[in-house]
Amino acid sequence: MKKILSIFAIVTLLATLVFTGNTYAAELSSIDVDTSKTTVRPGDNVTVTVNFGEQLGAYTVKVSYDDAIFEYVSAEGGESNNTGDKVIVSFHDTTGGTNPRTSTNVTFKAKSDITTSNPTEFTITAEGLTNPDATVDYDDITTPIIKNVTVEPEYVDYTLKLENTGKIIKEQENAMTLSYSSPMGRYYEHARLVAEATTPEGATVKLLATDQSRIEHDIIQSGWGDAQGYKIGGKDVSQVLNVMGVFSKVGDYTITLKLIDRDNSDAVIAQKTFNFTAVEKSTETPPTVPEQTTPETNKPEEIKPQETPKVLPKTGSNIYIPVALILVSIISGYIFYNKRK
Repeated sequence: MKKILSIFAIVTLLATLVFTGNTYAAELSSIDVDTSKTTVRPGDNVTVTVNFGEQLGAYTVKVSYDDAIFEYVSAEGGESNNTGDKVIVSFHDTTGGTNPRTSTNVTFKAKSDITTSNPTEFTITAEGLTNPDATVDYDDITTPIIKNVTVEPEYVDYTLKLENTGKIIKEQENAMTLSYSSPMGRYYEHARLVAEATTPEGATVKLLATDQSRIEHDIIQSGWGDAQGYKIGGKDVSQVLNVMGVFSKVGDYTITLKLIDRDNSDAVIAQKTFNFTAVEKSTETPPTVPEQTTPETNKPEEIKPQETPKVLPKTGSNIYIPVALILVSIISGYIFYNKRK
């Protein structure tokens, strides 16, 4: 009798375990995490998606992030809570297993003021994982799943320039301007500016620049700046050097400027070649410039009045004069005679 009662108790216990609650735990081995981008630009969004590989009726997923680089935007697949550097998404199917989910995702935005390259990562853990009818509990994911991304600006290649004003005169110091710039330059810890030249046979060329210590450097021979390089990069990068170019002979020259990365076996960051022609010094006589006159010496010449001659020049006899005198005498006599009468 006691044996029968023992068997009945065991069967009852097994039945209770079958029909009430979960029957066993399992490992959720098919879970996968993905990011919508691996390189993110400042101001752009990136979405972290957790695919369970199974239909789940409940879960709590935690996505940790670097709040110095990202801002939380939104989440899908449950109620979300942003703690500042972690987003917690919780889901429980209240329909009794008719509305399970196979994934959840969280969207972040890269901060817009980032000007450097920032490798970073999202770390994902999960707990409270069950199948749709809650008969299976899946093991918690306590070892973080890590997804790496890089936030960096849209870099613009560096531009090199070497310019001169006027003609290049041989054996003279010709003023030139050397520069490199970028509105958003990629960062380098140890960059350096160097130059190479080709010349006419037997000729030489120098690019002379003076540093802050008043030491003159020939950029073609020794490059510019510290031999180990210097840091460049960021927004509105610009360096302008006033240099003197000295070309020993008449002819055609080429000068190639290179910006190199000392940390990467002197790999070329930017490069450009410039052509120059050196000529003889001009021997032409400069045009004569008229002398400037002062107001005193620039007066118009005075016009002197002509002197009236004392004796009129003789121009020949004139018969009308004696005839006129005779007529005047006759008329005067006639008038006098009539008055006496």
